[in-house]
Formats: sequence, C-alpha cells, structure tokens
Amino acid sequence: MIDPVTLTVIEAALQQICDEMDLAFSRAAFSPIIAEANDRSDGIYSPVDGALIAQGAGGLPVFVGTMQFSTRCLIERIRDGLTAAPEPGDIYIVNDPYLGGTHLMDVRFAMPYWRDGKIFCWLSNTGHWPDIGGAVPGGFSASATAVEQEGLRLPPVKLFKRGVLDPEIYQIICSNIRVAEQRIGDVKAQAAALEIGADGLTRLLDRYGDATVGEAIGELRGRAAARMRAQIATIPEGTYHATAHVDSDGVVDAPLEIRLAVSRTGERLVFDFAGSSPPCQGPMNSVLATTLSSVYLAMRHIFPDVPISAGAFEPLEVVVPTGTFLDAQYPRPVSGCAAEVSQRIAEAVFAALVQAIPERVTAAPAGTSGNFALGGFDPARGRGFVMYQLSGGGYGGARGIDGLTNGCSTIGISKAPPVEIMEQQFPVLYHRYALREGSGGAGKWRGGFGLDYEIELRRGEARASFVMDHGRFGPQGALGGEDGATNSVQVVRKGEIHVPPHLSKEQDIPMEPGDRVRVGTPGGGGYGDPLARDPAAVAEDVRLGYYTPDDARARFGVVIDGAAIDADATTALRESLRKAAE
Repeated sequence: MIDPVTLTVIEAALQQICDEMDLAFSRAAFSPIIAEANDRSDGIYSPVDGALIAQGAGGLPVFVGTMQFSTRCLIERIRDGLTAAPEPGDIYIVNDPYLGGTHLMDVRFAMPYWRDGKIFCWLSNTGHWPDIGGAVPGGFSASATAVEQEGLRLPPVKLFKRGVLDPEIYQIICSNIRVAEQRIGDVKAQAAALEIGADGLTRLLDRYGDATVGEAIGELRGRAAARMRAQIATIPEGTYHATAHVDSDGVVDAPLEIRLAVSRTGERLVFDFAGSSPPCQGPMNSVLATTLSSVYLAMRHIFPDVPISAGAFEPLEVVVPTGTFLDAQYPRPVSGCAAEVSQRIAEAVFAALVQAIPERVTAAPAGTSGNFALGGFDPARGRGFVMYQLSGGGYGGARGIDGLTNGCSTIGISKAPPVEIMEQQFPVLYHRYALREGSGGAGKWRGGFGLDYEIELRRGEARASFVMDHGRFGPQGALGGEDGATNSVQVVRKGEIHVPPHLSKEQDIPMEPGDRVRVGTPGGGGYGDPLARDPAAVAEDVRLGYYTPDDARARFGVVIDGAAIDADATTALRESLRKAAE
C-alpha cells in the first residue's frame, strides 16, 4: 500500500502538471477569449475508460465532466475501428457535441501519453475558439434549427500525426471558419500545452515509477468517492423538488422548463429530470455530457472540498433524461447548452438542495455567460474580425454572507477580457463598464450585483448576435429571498433602441459606426426574508449607491432619513409589510 506522504506528493504533482498546462495554453494563445478570459481547461484521463484523473484548478468546471466523456468516446471509437489508432506524437481534434462535447466552439485536443510502448494515460484540453464557421460570426446562432447552421462539426481526427501538423486537415478547418489566419496561434498553444503536460508526467513517473503512480491514481479515485459519499450522508434522506426555466429557445418565444427531483438514499444522490420540456427547435438543447457535467459542477460548488476526480462522480446517479431537451440528439442545435442551459441545470440543483442543506447552498447566481459576438470588417486594418464578449453577474446570497458582485459564471472561472485589450484588438469603444446597482435580489443576505456595459462600433460594419438567458426570469431567491434582476439587452441603431424579441437572444443585428450595444447582466438571488436584513447593512448599501432610499423602503422595509435610519418608522413599516404578506 502506498504511504500517505508519497500519495500526497503525487496528488499535488498531478494537479501541478494540469495547472502548468492551463498556464501555458493561456500564455501562448492568440485569442483574447483564451489568453485573457481563460475559457479553456486541461486534464489527465484514464487510458481504459477516459475517467478523470486530474484537472487544472484554473480550468472551466463545466469541462470537468465533458472532457471525461469526450475522451471516453474517442477511446471507444478507436476500439471500434471508427477512428485511426494512435501512434506516439499523435494529437486528435474533435468538437462534435454528440461525442461527449458541449457546443461547437469548444474544440478539444487529445493526446495519448506513451510509456514503454503502451498508453499510460490521455492528456486532453479544450479551448473556446472565437469562431467555428456557421451562420453567424462567433458561432452563437440564436435562431439555428440544426447543428450544421452553428458551424463546422469535427469527429475525432488526427490533426497532428507523429508530432507534425497535418496541413490538409488544417486547411479543411481554416476553409470553414472566419479569421482563419489567427487560429494557428491557438492551435499551436493548445498542442504545446499537451506537450508540457507530457514532460511533467515523464518527470513524475521517472521519479516514482509507473506502478507507484498508477497505484496512487487508483487510491485517489477511491478516496474522492469516499469523500463525496461522506458529504452526501450529511443530507437528510428524502426527495427534493425544484424547477428552473430557460427564457426561450431562440426560435419559439416560450419558456423551457427544467424539472428536477433529487433523492438521497443512503450514500447516493439520484437526479431525475423527468417532466422537463421536450427537445426544442432552437439552440438551447443540451447534449447528455453537458447535462451530466452540469450536475457534477453544481455538486462541486456545494462540496468544494471533495477532490476533482472521476471518483467524486461515482455516488451521483443522473437518470438519462430521454425525450427532453436535456438529452439532445443529432441534428438538434446546441450552441446555448454549455454556456446557458448548463447554468439553469445547476440552478435547479441549488434550488432543490437549499431545502435540505441551507447552510451549504446559495440562492441562484446570475447564471448566464452573457454571450455577445460581434463580427465584421475593420477598414483600418483591412481585415475581418470576430469579437466574443462574455461577462459576469451577481452571485446568490448565502447564510451569513451577501452574494459576490460581478462574479464569473456558474460553469467556469472565465473572466471578461480587459477593456483595453478588446479596444486594441477590435474596432470598438467601451463607453461604460460598471456595477449594475440595484440588481441584487433582496434578502436577509442580498444577492450580488451584475454588470452594466455599453460598447460602440467605431468603424466598418458588423453584425451582433446574443445567446444569453435570464432575460425573462431573474435568478431565483432562496428561503424567502427575492429573485435577482433580469438580463437587459439593447442595441441602439441610428438613435433608435432595439430590444431583441426574445429579450436576451437574437442574431445578425446589423451595426454601423456609432451604433451601440447596452447590456445589464443579472444580479444574484437574495437569501432569506428581506425584512430580516440588518437595517445598518441596508443603510450601508444605500450609502454606497447599491440601492436607493426608495429601494430600502420597498424591498427591505427600512426607512432612511438623510444618512440616518428612522428606527421607529422602520419597525412600523416592517410590521405592516409582514401583515400584508400574510
């Protein structure tokens, strides 16, 4: 049996290898969405079934499951003769959503790591490419009705053969995407990250030996499963129900419903999405790998101390949601699955389990990545461009703490690229990039605040597309807390304000110099009764400009006279509001 010290050192070394891959990928990539926003992930996977061994701490949590499933699909296709067998130095490329993926823009590389003529493990990473072809620049086609409209779909093929980039495969890819001349930087960065991981693994195995490291990997997987089972045991037995909504699918202007029943029996949790909406026409379908990964990442939020490993998922059973929009089959469009639907799934998990373990779960966060793509031609540089903007929002309040303001999305740690970088790279000017006051849901512990930004097209011509959510329903409050503010999208064209018919989804909106895009992202849901919030905390929020004095009265029952709290009036107002609510 491996001793505890060696086990700890190997665990930390595996994590460090993945972290180094993440860092190398971001540092070398050309696209701001990878280099600045860190919309990528790197990991190490089992050669038998693709099970997750380790993943970089700086990678997107939504990829914690999907990369495992895509690696598994690759291994199975090789076994079945559907994909060419690997040789040393080979790197496969794949973005097919139905083979363990997300949306087409998330492009995965996978490389077998060889030891003594055998595959010891697989190294894999995912990077969000700013364009993959399709109907609109950026790939977020809000009204797509088939996956072909969303871009180029690649099955697992060898992009690198024995360490050499295949020029024919690369030309096929470049001939089907926009701003293709910029992709070579991302491709080389993605491949280099895997090579750095291989170097790190070689050093680790040379030091401890293949058998010892293999034993440690098995032990770590077992311990992760045990840790998750121990955490599940703290949840009272029973079944907990919740519902979350997607605004619309982008084609039919009606909400999609996610129904969830979470059952705890013994040391297992069962997640059943029976009764959720059927497959939809538009791009808000979710492939099974993303649905499963959404459940896994939600549990990671709730129990962050459980190590990241395939073992952590073993006590979690997700009933395959056959016949719903959460189990998309070809050719259903899926561009919104990873960035938006995944967050609604996580929101449903939070809403269910906050009933059982309120001390461990928050109210709903903003729950949208704020996908805004702008593509066109820049005459000053004589070339086309595709700009992709993601944005943060408020986190939900939790027991004893207010929600974080302008936090990253539920599914990842991606940060918005710096304004200065975006203005250097693209023909745009940011007029506003600020806190969205008042957007946090009221509660004993209020939600965090969203983001308010405004962008002007300076020159050339462009088309804007949005695939966001929470424009119709705000992030859910918990245990009596209010919902957070909804998403707000406006396009100002020649002085006229245009609001997308689907509120947060539309594609191909033409823009000319001087036209502007205005976005207000959601605030987080409030936690607990707003009338129980400390009046001093409300007064401080008003002093900081987060809420107005009228907000303080209407939402928290606190009367503020100048800079002071009117205690008697506050007591009377709160009593009146409580009676009115009964």
